[in-house]
This record gives sequence, C-alpha cells and structure tokens, in this order.
Amino acid sequence: MNKEEFIKQLEELKINVTDKKIEQLEIYKNYLKEYNEHTNLTSIKDDNDIYLKHFYDSLTIVKATSLEGNLKLLDVGSGAGFPGVVIKIFFPNIDVTLIDANNKKTTFLSKLKTELNINYNVINGRVEDFAKNNLNTFDIVTSRAVANLRILSELCFPLVKDDGIFVALKGNMDETLEGALDTIEIMHGKINKVLNFTLYKNEGIRNIIVIEKKEKTNLTELRNFVTIQT
Repeated sequence: MNKEEFIKQLEELKINVTDKKIEQLEIYKNYLKEYNEHTNLTSIKDDNDIYLKHFYDSLTIVKATSLEGNLKLLDVGSGAGFPGVVIKIFFPNIDVTLIDANNKKTTFLSKLKTELNINYNVINGRVEDFAKNNLNTFDIVTSRAVANLRILSELCFPLVKDDGIFVALKGNMDETLEGALDTIEIMHGKINKVLNFTLYKNEGIRNIIVIEKKEKTNLTELRNFVTIQT
C-alpha cells in the first residue's frame, strides 16, 4: 500500500486526512526504520508494508467503534506504537496512554513524541500492576497483542470504565470466542460485535472483537482473578 492508496482507503473509512497528518506519518515511518537498525522494534521494514500493516491496520479500529469525542484510550502492549500512536495522530482529541513492559520499546515511544511533536502518556510496566491504581478508567482499551482473547480480557478489562469497551485487534484467529466467554462474563463483559474482514489487497485476515463492560471491577476481584504473569 503506497501513500496514495493509504489516503484513498482512509477516505473510504471516513477518516479525515490532512497534509500535517501524512507528514507526521512520514516522520514516524522514517524514525521507526532508523531506530529499528539498532533496536528491534518490528520485522516490517518496507515502506508500503509499514503503511498497510502498521498505519492502515491500526486505523481499521474505526470499523468497529467511533473515535470522536474527548475519549481516554489505553493501548496495551503498544510495542512501537500500534495502534495507539497512529490513533493519536488522526484523532488528536483522544487522551492516549501506551503501556508496554519492554523498556526498549517505551524508550522509543517517549522519543517518538518529540519527533512527532504530539503528546501521549507512556508507561513502562506490566498492565496488571498498572491496573491496581487505574481500575475503571478508560473509555476504550485496545490491544494488538498476540495473546489469546481470554488472557487479553483478564489483563485489559479491569481498566475499562463502566459502559466502556475493550477492542481486541486480532489477525487470523486460531482460537474460538467460546474459550473466552466465561472469562468475559466474570469480568462483567458482553461481546458487542465481531468483525471479520480481509486486509487491503488480500494481505491477511483481520478480526476485531468489541466487548462492552457492564459493571465496575473492584480491587478484590482484580486480586482474586488476574493471575496471569507476563
């Protein structure tokens, strides 16, 4: 996907595209490639692949939920900033927090803020530790992490506020939703929608699972339930 194809596809998603946003993406792409030469952040290095499999793929979240308004969004396991940084570029109204346990990646994310001249929060740490002081905080929690949906729900759902949503961005799922349903129910969640689609030019299967939160998580529940160690 070249830059022109990217812009056209975003227009089809009804995402506002400006010269400034495209300029920021170019800075992002070039800085990612430069940084990746000495610190392994991504195996995707081709310009067209970065536009498709990082930038465009991150923004397909709008297929599942609106990003308009003054929302608080947490990106769990953000890595090199996908989808969180891309969302911040195109939806500057959103208060974005990125969390990752890998110090090399959060160092990159912190430096990237200066390169892009935008503001977001960067947390280096384990999401289950972060959750202890941030229960029921975010309108949207999202993750492109490779963990299965049951584990992701355990880790992410305590951070979603009452009536907020957890949005899992998955590739070609080798798991079934049924395997996560008990966990989702215990965490006071309900599956709102499941979207299945093929990435641009048949470059892979994508699944987006949106889970609503119907009741707050209390600290006792967090201590009793979240047992995953990462």
